[in-house]
Amino acid sequence: KSKEKEKKKEPASMFQINGDKETKSKKKGERNTGGFVGHFTPFIYCVFTSVMVNYTCNIYIKNHARSPSPEIEFDNLEKFVLEPAPQGVTVKCRVTRDQRGMDKSLYPLYYLHLDNEKKTFLLAGRKRKKSTTSNYLISIDATDLSRGGENFVGKLRSNLMGTKFTVFDNALNPDRALPDMSNARQELAGIIYETNVLGIKGPRRMTVIIPGMNKSNERVPVRPRNEYDGLLTRHQNRRMENLIELHNKTPVWNEETASHVLNFNGRVTQASIKNFQIVHSNDLDYIVMQFGRIADDIFTLDYNYPLCAVQAFAIALSSFDGKIACE
Repeated sequence: KSKEKEKKKEPASMFQINGDKETKSKKKGERNTGGFVGHFTPFIYCVFTSVMVNYTCNIYIKNHARSPSPEIEFDNLEKFVLEPAPQGVTVKCRVTRDQRGMDKSLYPLYYLHLDNEKKTFLLAGRKRKKSTTSNYLISIDATDLSRGGENFVGKLRSNLMGTKFTVFDNALNPDRALPDMSNARQELAGIIYETNVLGIKGPRRMTVIIPGMNKSNERVPVRPRNEYDGLLTRHQNRRMENLIELHNKTPVWNEETASHVLNFNGRVTQASIKNFQIVHSNDLDYIVMQFGRIADDIFTLDYNYPLCAVQAFAIALSSFDGKIACE
């Protein structure tokens, strides 16, 4: 039991990778699962009915106010939003959606603030117009959401179906980068929503692929030369060296409310199919990220190590995109 407690206190080892090559010390019958040696875990999933989330959260909300984010200070906003969350600290944020006006009803603005008294601004995002696929720009300036602006820090891009997304940082496209790729953009995450081609009602399934962490707890750079070497393709081909695979947490079926239930510890108060928690299969109690509705256009977003603010915000933005094939 003491070893289990130590594991949960120090989750860093869960996300560390073993170098550039797969470890050769795998036991028979086991496979690499994104930086781990262990048994493959199938998709886990969650969905929310109106009764479920209200039932879950009311247990906590009646007695506890929504806990604010711990005090977090930084001198360089761009550096902070791209660095992993400090270990042992849950960064608690609020996402607001601005749909006011004719244009914003189709292309809302999204803002990420720390959920504390100061409401410190972190990021803004908006869907780009005239793009073949869903394409969101992420900026550290709420008034500058241009691709060529100096405040551009990341991008979220989907496939044609709107079921797979890739998160990039603000460096150069591989076609314009140096031959050694040192200034090429990094892929920060791949997000996959399992398609529901049969239209069966039930929990949405979601997988998140992120780069692993080295022994110094720094993100291992993933700079693909082309889309065939990106996070999504590597995951599809099960080339998981230096990568971590996460899933949304399995909800518990509640007979009394006839719904799927997750415990958000008072941070989520309204039902939404967008509500989710992201975990690693090796420790389902360690919430890497959780996201959920508290008002029509207000959501809480909490993230932990090894995610950074840009990764967490982009994952949340992907949940806003219309995925007809997933519902």
